[in-house]
Amino acid sequence: MSKAALKAINATLQAQKYDDAIRQARTLLSSDPKIYHANIFLGFALTKQEEYADAEKAYVAATQIKPNDAQGWQGLIQLYEHQGGHKMEQYQNAALKLAEIYQSLDEKYKCQDVVDKFMDFAKTQGSRLQHKKALEIILPSSPIYDYLQGRVPHPSHTYQIVAQITEFEEKDCINKEIGERRTRLGAKIGQVTMEVKREVLGNSDLENLYTQIIDWSNDDEIRRQYEEKLLQRCLEALTVLAPGPLKTEKRVKVLKLAKDMVIIKHPFKLAWDITIEWQDPNSILDLDVNVLRDYIFFFPTSGLAQVLRGFMSSEISPFPRSMVAMAANSEDGATSDDSESDDDNDKGGVALNGPLSNEDRLLLMIEGMADSPRSILAHRLMGEYYQFIEEYEIVVELMRNALRLIGDESCKIGLRFENSSECFNALLGTALVFYQSPKNHPEAKALFDDLLIRNPASTPALLGIGLIYEEEQDYSAALGFLTRALKRDPANIRIKTEAAWVKALNGDYNQGKQELEACVISIDGKDMRSRDLLAQTQYRIGMCLWNLDTSKSARKDRNRAYSHFLAALKSNLNFAPAYTSLGIFYADYSKDKKRSRKCFQKAFELSSSEVEAAERLARLFAEQGEWDLVEVVAQRVVDSGKVKPAPGSKKRGFSWPFAALGVAELNKQDYAKSIVSFQSALRITPNDYHSWVGLGESYHNSGRYIAATKAFHHAEKFEHEVNQQKSGETWFAKHMLSNVKRELGDYGDAIEGYRAVLQDHPTEFGVSIALIQTLVESAWDGIDKGFLGHAIQRASETIDVSLALADSRTDIFNLWKAVGDACAIFSCVQTRITEFPHGAIKKLLEKGDNKQPYNLFIDIDGVGVDLVFTNGTFPEEERNGLEFTRSLHAAILSHKRAIHVSAHDMHAQAVAYYNLGWTEYRAHICLSTVLRRKFTRYLKAAVRCFKRAIEFEAGNSEFWNALGVVTSELNPRVAQHSFVRSLFLNERSGQTWTNLGTLYLLQNDHQLAHEAFTRAQSTDPDFAHAWIGQGVIALLWGDPKEANLLFTHAMEISESSSLVIKRQYTQSTFDKVKLNTDLGVADLVQPLFALNQLKSMVPDDLMYHHLSALFLERVGEIDDAAATLSTICTKVEADYEITESPSSLSRFVLAKADLARVQLAADSSSNAIESGETALELSAEDTGSQLSAESRKICRLSSHVTIGLAEYYQKKPEKAIKYLQLAFDESNGHPDIVCLLAQLLWDKGDQESRNKARDYLFGCIVDHAGHVEPVVLLGIIAMLDNDNESIEAVTAELIALRMNHSITDAEQSRVGEVLRAIAAFSKDDPAKDILTEVQTDVFLHPNQPHGWSRLASIDGNEYAAGMALRTALKAAPPKGVLEAKDLSETFAGTGTIANAQKAVMVAPWMRSGWDTLGGILSKSDLARAFSTGRHTCKQTSTMIFVRTSFQQSPFHTESEETTHPIQHPDNMAEFHRKIELQSPDDLQYLIANARRAADEKIDKDLPPIEGEDKMRARVEELVHQYITTVFRTTSKNITINGLDPSPQLVNAALSDNTFGASIEEHEPFDSKLFEKAKKLALEEEELLEEIALLRRNMPGKTVENMKATYRDGIAADESEMNRVLERVNEEQMEGFGKQMSGGREMEENWKKGAKGLERLKRAMPETVAKKERADRAENYVLGAGK
Repeated sequence: MSKAALKAINATLQAQKYDDAIRQARTLLSSDPKIYHANIFLGFALTKQEEYADAEKAYVAATQIKPNDAQGWQGLIQLYEHQGGHKMEQYQNAALKLAEIYQSLDEKYKCQDVVDKFMDFAKTQGSRLQHKKALEIILPSSPIYDYLQGRVPHPSHTYQIVAQITEFEEKDCINKEIGERRTRLGAKIGQVTMEVKREVLGNSDLENLYTQIIDWSNDDEIRRQYEEKLLQRCLEALTVLAPGPLKTEKRVKVLKLAKDMVIIKHPFKLAWDITIEWQDPNSILDLDVNVLRDYIFFFPTSGLAQVLRGFMSSEISPFPRSMVAMAANSEDGATSDDSESDDDNDKGGVALNGPLSNEDRLLLMIEGMADSPRSILAHRLMGEYYQFIEEYEIVVELMRNALRLIGDESCKIGLRFENSSECFNALLGTALVFYQSPKNHPEAKALFDDLLIRNPASTPALLGIGLIYEEEQDYSAALGFLTRALKRDPANIRIKTEAAWVKALNGDYNQGKQELEACVISIDGKDMRSRDLLAQTQYRIGMCLWNLDTSKSARKDRNRAYSHFLAALKSNLNFAPAYTSLGIFYADYSKDKKRSRKCFQKAFELSSSEVEAAERLARLFAEQGEWDLVEVVAQRVVDSGKVKPAPGSKKRGFSWPFAALGVAELNKQDYAKSIVSFQSALRITPNDYHSWVGLGESYHNSGRYIAATKAFHHAEKFEHEVNQQKSGETWFAKHMLSNVKRELGDYGDAIEGYRAVLQDHPTEFGVSIALIQTLVESAWDGIDKGFLGHAIQRASETIDVSLALADSRTDIFNLWKAVGDACAIFSCVQTRITEFPHGAIKKLLEKGDNKQPYNLFIDIDGVGVDLVFTNGTFPEEERNGLEFTRSLHAAILSHKRAIHVSAHDMHAQAVAYYNLGWTEYRAHICLSTVLRRKFTRYLKAAVRCFKRAIEFEAGNSEFWNALGVVTSELNPRVAQHSFVRSLFLNERSGQTWTNLGTLYLLQNDHQLAHEAFTRAQSTDPDFAHAWIGQGVIALLWGDPKEANLLFTHAMEISESSSLVIKRQYTQSTFDKVKLNTDLGVADLVQPLFALNQLKSMVPDDLMYHHLSALFLERVGEIDDAAATLSTICTKVEADYEITESPSSLSRFVLAKADLARVQLAADSSSNAIESGETALELSAEDTGSQLSAESRKICRLSSHVTIGLAEYYQKKPEKAIKYLQLAFDESNGHPDIVCLLAQLLWDKGDQESRNKARDYLFGCIVDHAGHVEPVVLLGIIAMLDNDNESIEAVTAELIALRMNHSITDAEQSRVGEVLRAIAAFSKDDPAKDILTEVQTDVFLHPNQPHGWSRLASIDGNEYAAGMALRTALKAAPPKGVLEAKDLSETFAGTGTIANAQKAVMVAPWMRSGWDTLGGILSKSDLARAFSTGRHTCKQTSTMIFVRTSFQQSPFHTESEETTHPIQHPDNMAEFHRKIELQSPDDLQYLIANARRAADEKIDKDLPPIEGEDKMRARVEELVHQYITTVFRTTSKNITINGLDPSPQLVNAALSDNTFGASIEEHEPFDSKLFEKAKKLALEEEELLEEIALLRRNMPGKTVENMKATYRDGIAADESEMNRVLERVNEEQMEGFGKQMSGGREMEENWKKGAKGLERLKRAMPETVAKKERADRAENYVLGAGK
């Protein structure tokens, strides 16, 4: 049955009906799965249908049934071939099984065919790793290898292929892993590479493959090749292994492989390097010399071979010379005998064709060292050779590299190299002893100590430490170590000489000389090293003789030390110490300067360590002024390292090289380096006076003034030492310290310092000039800071000192410049012009015989010596003007004299013309408006001066800027050109940008002016005039609020010398005051100060005097305001009588109107009526005044109100009502006028007047809804009339107003008062209604203290009183506008003694504080004292607060505080205990605090002014008298430590005015302020963001605008230049040529001007290039640059 089925299946397969065959086979196998051929047929059919998985299962089942039958395995192989490389491993197993079957059948061809097909398939279809795996089938480890041996490739060939595949795979794997892992966080490429290689090499079988190749290969070349690869592979694996047994095992293997190659003399350099480098011998002699020679022979061009060749041929080679010669001879013989073996031919030794010279040897070794930077042996050999030739610097660098190399190699191979490390440390320590000694001695000693720990008998260490102690002058310790070294090596002649020399240095010169002489006999002096030692020993014998007998005759004896010095030079001509000693001999004893200098130069040339020779040489160069040579000498000494002693050394350092360097660098103006040099000198010698002075001068010249001050103060500490030693002058430090103080602006100390120097050295001309300049600078500083009296004083002192100095010399530019500036200062402070020292100036200007300099430009400015030299009496009224003109003329003449004396210096002359130009321009601007024409003679002279300055120095931007200023009104085009030229030279000048903006402003180009001012602000934010310009622009653009902010900022950052800033600021502030009546007195203090200074500097500026009077009126200074306005009226009236000017009449009218108002405030009603009527009479439209309609209206309104109130105070109500009705008409029913008129009408008393008052108020409420005052007055009238209906209406209106938050706090308070008064008229429960109103006030306005205060006064609520105090403190200045009396009432309302005292201190004139305090105190005498104090304080406070005594209500006649007496303490029943203090210091503390608080209050209300202030002095006297009285009377209620204070103790405490003067108090932390600060910080950030946005946007706009401006400006300049060229001959330079004398001068000036214009024309391409750069900048900003 099965056979038939199998035949049927076979037939179906032959018919290629594979599906049927599959079905039939599966049917058959379902009945019997063990049918072999059924599985074969099924597998075949499934393979044809590409159902490979089922086919594989069928074939596998067949092989399991008959495993030794080839048919099933053949089917599997065919199946796997169809699947490509996916089943390579299964294919290999099947092929191997099939080959084994054929092997069992002894069918070699079929077996080989199966293997060959599989190998081809694996090579073409498989990967590299699959191919490598497939090759295992033909390796000796395969079961069929023996059967097919000879038919398959040789194992060496197969192993080579496997090794190549493995190499490729490992390389790819390493690169792939490194690429992946290096991107991880914190990964380092070196660490990643090491880890990857460790993993890959640890799992690799490549070493085994190399071994197999070596074992199986019959080719020696291949075997050597793979031996090399095996060594490299093992070395690579060794370097990546972690420390441990595996690394040690691998290192042993590597070393064995290398040694095997060396033994067979295989020329593989790595093996030889490993064998030689890894030996780590204790001594070079321990190396196998034959191996070294073979190495040189095999690798003659390698770096190590060259080093070995040079070292082995040198004098220090440990190998015998005979062996080297024998090796050379054997080499010669071997090469001549052809019958000898290759080993004898090739390995005989080093081929020395001839002896190497020292130079050739060193060059050979240097080249070898460069080629072998990783060779430890090369470093060791080079180190020993360099030490032999005493190249210690190179030894240090080389040994440091060697130690680093040992560290690296130890990490790589795990070998410690202890002997090499010890040798390197010894070489390094020895080199450090001599290299830059003694700088490196600590490091060398540490190295030697470490060596001695490991080897206590180390001769290099013992000798090195001995030399270190010798250098540090610790001779006993040095002798101890040298003795130990001598015992270790008794034949070492060098140690003997050093030990003998140390004995000599230790003071035993005789013993040292004897031992040195004994050593000389043992030195043969044949080689270089012994000759050096011989020279050194002979020199030391000479030094012993030099010090044994120090007499002059002995040292002059040429047979003693001198002969030994010469003998040393005969032994070694380059022995530097001998030259130094000979130089000292020639200089000090032979007096041969020429020879001594040559000796010193030779010594220093040979060795920079010869510090003595260098110092003497530097002194010689310094005496000759050769500072470059001094610097070279000093720098070389510093570089030698000999100047600084080692830490802990007894040897002193040398500071002179650093000091010399500092002086040389100071002369070269290299201040940074000079500072470092002097600091280094002072670290060595901290008490060197001259180094401190040099350091201070360096600091001063580099701008570090604080450091310079400290340096000069240190120098002053050592002046007495310098004076005792007589080693130089000491005044220079004081002079330089004064210079520093001058630079810091501490002019007072500077002036004192200069005068102290001049007191001892009156002939020091430079100090006198410095004093004069400092006095002038101090005067200008006083002008800038507002200390005008101080400025005048300093100016006078300047003239006095200059007069004294002029007796000796008058040809100094700075002298006349200072005199001119001093005279100009008097013109700046016109109120002190009478103090101008005319006589001194006349004497000063008369110095010298030549008066010609004063005639410079006299035909232009007309300033000669006539006015200044004139003596005589003039009317008093003309004196100010005369002295003012004299000061200006004297300043001009002084600057003309400066031009004359600076004729030899072009730069000084340019500056002198520049100074004269500004003085001429100041004379121009000081002229009155009437006299100041467009082109005055002073202005002409100023233009000429600035042009002359530009001719001398055309590259100075300040000169061009000045020319632009003086020509701004004459010729705007020339001015613009000057400013642009100045900006081209210095575009960072904020002043020039501001002047350019001002020019544009004068030409009404507001946009360009704004841009120029903006550029000035960004260039120099602290330049106040730029902000003023922006403020003016803001005014022109209709933004007064912004203008006021800008003016205020300008005032804050400006100096006091600027008049325009004061004028603009005060005017803007007054405009703000007119719009905002809530401004307090504190807001008006700064404007008043500004106006006061303005008054002192320009006393004739009546407009701002008038403004000052208005401010004084605002702050309550009525008397001062009245005096100022009266003065103005008098001056204006006098002017009008002369000129009959309408402007004078207008000013007189306005001053009279204001004077009337001030007189009314001063209770001078009659004068007020007179002034007001005069103002009304002159302000009529037909009087001819130039008042505008608005000004006339305001003037007449003020006059009507003033006269009306004055008539009321004169008890003339009818006239008062009449004038107020006129004011009502003038103001068109202004509510304030209405309220005032209503009060007058009501006060009149008749029913008709009162009805009119009601009508006016009702009409005002209708016309001005929301105005508080009419409603309040109607409420009061309703209560007085008991009109319930009106009261209800008013109450409703007042409640509505109370809910309105737009009214002020004061108005809110008044509304609350009226509502409480209405509540008091309630018939039900008045107390409850009043409390309800107060609570409502508190609820609606919890931030106001008035409601809380009233609530506390009603029910005595302590919490309410506390809240009232808190809100009051927040509302007090500067946080709010709460007045002092309100704050005092709030303090008093708390009921505590501390707050009661504060209430008295805040407002002593208020009754509430005294009442509260009197109610608390218990003793009658204390209360009486305070009652007395109240009267005293009342008198004082009347003077202090007179500015705030002006009452707003016309009905107020007496303060409420004076109507009730203080409650006497005798009526108090409650007893209070005494105040307890712990010590007298507590009492002094209280007194000091009270005085300080009083002084602060006085300073605030009566600021200090220059000169005598009688009012302030009287106030201070009364206040301190009051404080003294209070504390003296209250002392009875005080106990100190339980005892009553004695009167003496109290008097002592009161008389001590110094206690607590420097107490500094700090406010507690305020969380609200902190939050506010954070908000402000956020606002600042937002502003910064806005600024950043502007910075991004504005450049584009600015570029666009400036582009058009420059284009227009260039065209205009070209047109102007052409026009000027055409009219030069016709108009003679627009009037400037009129003053020229003679046609020749005119022609020369014309040619000069033409040439200048030609130069300007040639400079046009530069302007075009600038425009192109601007275009590029524009494209960048507007385009890709964003």
